[in-house]
Amino acid sequence: MRTILTLALAALIGGMTLPAFCVGNEPPGKLGAGKTAPVPQNRIVIQINEDDGRKWMAVLANIRNIQAELGRQNVALAVVVIGSGLGMLKADSVAANDVQDALAAGVEFIACGNSMQAQHITQDDLIDGVKVAKAGYVEIVKRQQAGWSYLRP
Repeated sequence: MRTILTLALAALIGGMTLPAFCVGNEPPGKLGAGKTAPVPQNRIVIQINEDDGRKWMAVLANIRNIQAELGRQNVALAVVVIGSGLGMLKADSVAANDVQDALAAGVEFIACGNSMQAQHITQDDLIDGVKVAKAGYVEIVKRQQAGWSYLRP
């Protein structure tokens, strides 16, 4: 009897924690009027810390290649920008037009709020459509825990 109770308790505890580790656990995107879009199976979070125009152009080219290979509707891409990389998210950066094109293609760009504060950068300094997370590394961890693949070029 004790063994059965122990197994039942273990199954109950395991079942309660399982959803936190399941791929696709996050809610689907809202389309309005109660309709939802499915969450793409392919979800990729990319970290960038550098203010290097060549690296940014390479990452943006890789993003276009990923979308072409998998299909835009089949992949969710998020670029989390931390530290000196924030300069490329400014409206007057050399990468601004390419970032805007990627935003229009459904790519999320997320600036680290802690880095913004340290560098005295405001939301108004950023390209329209760029989101802000309080802590960039925490954003990356949360997405990895939700089943997102992590890339660090």
